[in-house]
Amino acid sequence: MNFTRWSARLPGTQRRAAARAEHTVTTTDRRSEGSVPAARAEQLTDEPPPVPAVDELPVREVLDRVPALVALVHGPDHRLAYVNDAYTAAFGTRPPGEPAAEALPELRDLGLMPLLDQALRSGRPRTLKSRKAPDGRSYTFTCTPAAEKNGDGAVLIFATDVTDHAEAAERLRASERRQRETAVTLQRSLLPQELEHPDDLRIAATYQPGGTEAAVGGDWYDVITLGGGRTALVIGDVMGRGVRAAAVMGQLRTAVRAYARLDLPPHEVLQLLDGLATEIDANQIATCVYAVHDPNEARLVYASAGHLPILVRDETGTVQRADEPTGPPLGTGGWMHASGSIPLGPGSTAVLYTDGLVERRNEDLDEGIASLERALAGATGTPQVVCDRLVRSAGVTADHDDDVAVLVLQHPHRTGPDGELFRNAALELLGGVEAAPRARAFASGVLTSWRFPTDLHDLGVLATSELVANSLQHGTPPMRLRLRRTDRRLIIEVTDGDDHLPRRRRAEPGDESGRGIAIVATIASSWGSRRTPGGGKAVWCEFVLPRGAD
Repeated sequence: MNFTRWSARLPGTQRRAAARAEHTVTTTDRRSEGSVPAARAEQLTDEPPPVPAVDELPVREVLDRVPALVALVHGPDHRLAYVNDAYTAAFGTRPPGEPAAEALPELRDLGLMPLLDQALRSGRPRTLKSRKAPDGRSYTFTCTPAAEKNGDGAVLIFATDVTDHAEAAERLRASERRQRETAVTLQRSLLPQELEHPDDLRIAATYQPGGTEAAVGGDWYDVITLGGGRTALVIGDVMGRGVRAAAVMGQLRTAVRAYARLDLPPHEVLQLLDGLATEIDANQIATCVYAVHDPNEARLVYASAGHLPILVRDETGTVQRADEPTGPPLGTGGWMHASGSIPLGPGSTAVLYTDGLVERRNEDLDEGIASLERALAGATGTPQVVCDRLVRSAGVTADHDDDVAVLVLQHPHRTGPDGELFRNAALELLGGVEAAPRARAFASGVLTSWRFPTDLHDLGVLATSELVANSLQHGTPPMRLRLRRTDRRLIIEVTDGDDHLPRRRRAEPGDESGRGIAIVATIASSWGSRRTPGGGKAVWCEFVLPRGAD
């Protein structure tokens, strides 16, 4: 083997040889210009003798001193011709003349054999970056083709130790994984651990973080029972990534639950949330939809702050999009939000979702929403089944590039024995004081027909009497009494035209009034009041039904 031919292919060798040759020629020319004889010049100069050319260097000694790993193979079966001292120190002595697959098993295990074939066929170098070898070190391998005198091809294998770089990169990846795990854990801990399940709705939700290459976002959802049979549903998306977005999401979700307890209209809840979002972080904005379902109205009343439209599929399979009204995202300030409504009768299914479900690169957002509409039109089954089908139809996988949150709710169409457990009865309260005894008689007859136990019957009649008396004394017409039963509770509600909300207070011994709400709060499981959209108020109370009540 002629090592001199391959030494010329080592990085920088040709440049250094050319520079030294040019320096030698220039020095000779300058000496010839003077009048001093050559022998005399040798005596008068202190310059060192000329540096030998690269071709004159002992190549084996040079390669043995190179700290990188060097090996030379030749022929189509890559027979080993040479390994330097660094290679021997790393992997031990290797027998020359054997095929590389047998003589260099460490390279075979690293998958370097195909690279040798490619370099030999193409005549171009091939590189395999940062592979961990059996000695525990990481190397970058470069296979450079070379030619021999006999015409057989040869390949010079040059391995650079990149262990420090590989370990630093692994530490960085581990740090990023820990940060992502922290964000995902925080995100999941701030989402509902168990959804509330209202009497009149069936609900399912799913949250899937983006893939490992995508930072966790601030998607969230929630279901909040408001009392009186009403349910609030919310879904939102905080712009940004990582722990900060998840933390802001947690604050907004907590605030939504607090504002929901005030039982305000959806647009007023978003108005309060908008101001809070500005205080949390003026540079952090979020989108959100807040909706309220009232089983007596068979509609979904909602307000949107820059969020994607709610989709509703009726019992015939027709999908409707709730596009308007939509205000700007939370945190922008200076906007008066408005409420809208969309039918949600028995047999209907509604879907609330974040942009990760429908937004794709190089695709219009409306196309993604239209695709979701088509998937919803053919999706039947329980809410969880519908939820899973929508996620699959959107092509969401474990390595998805964005977070996805989906909330599916159904207003079931109840018939037969199940329908008997859900009943409504209403009475317009006309006239003056005679409305109170008429309301008591109506409530007694309804509760008897619903076959409630005697003690629950009597408590229901008492609560009806107190709520009606309170409305007659402090409210204005029109007044209405409504009774509703579900499979789990009895709900009594009285509405009137005055928007002054009652409050529970301690009545003094000499007071002739002020005890009605206190009595209702004592005998009922829960009670509350809210302002109605057309002006006025509704005061309600609930009784939890004993198990086995029919």
